[in-house]
Amino acid sequence: MKEGIVGHGDIASVLKPREGLLFFASGVSNSSEASESEYQRERDLLLKQDREPRLVYFGSLSIFYNETRYSRHKREMEDLVRAEFPRYCIVRLGNITFGENPHTIVNFFRGRIRNNEPFEVRDEYRYLIGKEEFLHWINMIPDFNVEMNITGRMKKVEQIVEEVRSGNL
Repeated sequence: MKEGIVGHGDIASVLKPREGLLFFASGVSNSSEASESEYQRERDLLLKQDREPRLVYFGSLSIFYNETRYSRHKREMEDLVRAEFPRYCIVRLGNITFGENPHTIVNFFRGRIRNNEPFEVRDEYRYLIGKEEFLHWINMIPDFNVEMNITGRMKKVEQIVEEVRSGNL
């Protein structure tokens, strides 16, 4: 049984190996990704994984409110997980507030504000999840097939920008 963590990004960096689980944290992390090869890379890598341990796949809450190439891909990957892995957990996340990925909403605004670059603030809501809450729910993964929506806090994008500016995010 090949347990462990697939990936090296922000999510993978906070996970700890857990007996019987294979964390697949090596997917497309940029919701603006345009390169089809990146989507295919994730698909190909997923299909190479051992089917014996319970696969934990990290999806996105955006599948419920966006119709973008990224959200379509995440839906396709969830379908693939259900079809190919007899034991699975699909974890749908909003936007993480930890890590270094410049494509997360928090790090995007941090970079723009720090470099005094212009940006657009849309009248939209996003869901933010911190490291502690994320790990709390990861530790709650049950021993049966499940889909978990980990929403964290709902915030208007304008509120996110204000919290980044004030140093609270």
